[in-house]
Amino acid sequence: MSGRLVLASTSRYRRELLERLRLPFDVARPEVDETALSGETPVALARRLAAAKAAAVAAANDAWVIGSDQVACLDGAPLGKPGSMERAVDQLHRMSGKAVEFLTAVCIAHRNGHAYQALDTTTVRFRALDDAAIARYVEAEQPLDCAGSFKSEGLGITLFDAIETSDPTALVGLPLIATARLLRQAGFALP
Repeated sequence: MSGRLVLASTSRYRRELLERLRLPFDVARPEVDETALSGETPVALARRLAAAKAAAVAAANDAWVIGSDQVACLDGAPLGKPGSMERAVDQLHRMSGKAVEFLTAVCIAHRNGHAYQALDTTTVRFRALDDAAIARYVEAEQPLDCAGSFKSEGLGITLFDAIETSDPTALVGLPLIATARLLRQAGFALP
């Protein structure tokens, strides 16, 4: 099938990841309410938002649209993007010494009704973090737009004891192994 490709995200992290696949694509902002539904699990939230983002942009485009969403989950509860230095410090304090799941969903949809989905689960094991280490990190990288308050592709890697994943790009925001598989299913020529 293939054709035109659109990334339903204005995230520079997702854009940079998708560029690795060397396919031409456009970018569009999806207008989607990201509020969790009452009783919605983190897995269901990530899947629903990825599909909603893809569908919202696909409705107005004759193209395949990639939607993605990531939900960080600590002790069964979702963590959002911190948005402020204080919330970033608080999130990192709460994650100190714990395992946090990052659920990254991707959906590739076309307005003709075809859609393909995948979900990656990455577990990040945080080392014990003291106040000074957290303050230094947040000041240095200011990860205010990142679920979990860190950038694993940058200095954030120093916060961890381990990362358990089948796709290292998922933690950055777009699981490229799954995305490439879904694009091939949609008819795109990839190696």
